[in-house]
Amino acid sequence: MKRLWSLLAASVLLGALGQGPANAADPTKIKVGILLPLTGTFAAVAETQKQGALLAVDVVNKRGGLNMPWGKVTVEGVVDDDEAKLDVGVRRYRYMVSEGVKGVGGQTWAPLAYALNAIVSKEPMPYFPICVMAKEAFQKGKLADSTFAVAYSPWTVGYMAGKSAVQTLGKKKIFFLARSDSWGWDMRDGVYAAAKEFGATIVGYDEVSLGTSDYTTILQKVRAAKPDVFIAAQFAADSVALLKQVHQMGLGKEMTIFNGFITNVVAKGLPPEALQGVYAMHYFYYDLSGFADKEAAKSAQEFTALFRAKYNTPPDAYATIAYVAYTEMFRGFEAAKSFDAPKVSAALMANGGKFNTVKGPANWRQDHSAAYKYAAFLVKGKGPGEQKNEWDLFSVIGSMGGESVLPPLKALGY
Repeated sequence: MKRLWSLLAASVLLGALGQGPANAADPTKIKVGILLPLTGTFAAVAETQKQGALLAVDVVNKRGGLNMPWGKVTVEGVVDDDEAKLDVGVRRYRYMVSEGVKGVGGQTWAPLAYALNAIVSKEPMPYFPICVMAKEAFQKGKLADSTFAVAYSPWTVGYMAGKSAVQTLGKKKIFFLARSDSWGWDMRDGVYAAAKEFGATIVGYDEVSLGTSDYTTILQKVRAAKPDVFIAAQFAADSVALLKQVHQMGLGKEMTIFNGFITNVVAKGLPPEALQGVYAMHYFYYDLSGFADKEAAKSAQEFTALFRAKYNTPPDAYATIAYVAYTEMFRGFEAAKSFDAPKVSAALMANGGKFNTVKGPANWRQDHSAAYKYAAFLVKGKGPGEQKNEWDLFSVIGSMGGESVLPPLKALGY
């Protein structure tokens, strides 16, 4: 009888100390969702995003897991295909949530990210889109309290491209080719804002839908407009098709070619002759050896070595976006000492929202957009004879960053 009473007393004491059933709230392993369009138009870019996300998971697990109050917590990345379709993406997001993930990241296609953000607004979850979301998504009242976007809006891409073309390259006459959606229209507005601010003129404009393959008629209009610089919003496979045709028509001999936002995947899809002399904004280029900020160059070099050790290639821009996003998700968990969405959000915004990345310092703004010291790097494509190896694709010419390249908070309703 004495033994029975001793066991009961011990059970009551453990319960009082939080060592009983409450342990279910203190897991030793968690899952996070990695939801990407692994098939379809954006598949090549999505593959690099998956690599970046899984590398972030590896890094945290190799140090034993997340540092939580009750001990180390390992992380499992659960990967699924959203197919860049709203119905598929929403369904698979909800399935991940039903499986108990503590946070979700992903998307290459901005409309799906916006749709998932709407769900997160009503059903809080730490959500880190790793695409360039529409400017509208950052408006006050539209972005969920627990959504954090490490890549800016297309407006910022366009503004940086326009400013670089005018201020750095000295161009004054711009022809802009948009894509017929929020990506292209937001980028157009950014280019136009930069042109107005820095004294350039828009001498031509057109737009085409996602997936356009023949640009012949458009490029004839570009040639006829005689711009100093041709800035295009096309991305991924569309960029490859456009830049190949630009080269075939010899437009690079008549004007500067500027692809708004580029990745190594795009550059690798081009013959060196078509890449030569093409300017672009690059979220992250792995080789910053000649960059003035040696600390940023060292950080990029260390990240590149880490990435190469796992994948045998240097990290691409969207792999880096994903890596930064998941690293911030994990920092949020640790700083909050919790997986609760409101607590994670508050922890990320503490201390001015400051955080460090593989390309330098940044901070979370009130609109949960990341303001980077180096938001993007201005790169110039290397041609035949310039490329020392298969990944020697660009020279870094300069950079853009700071609050000035983001839409003013007042314009977003803050």
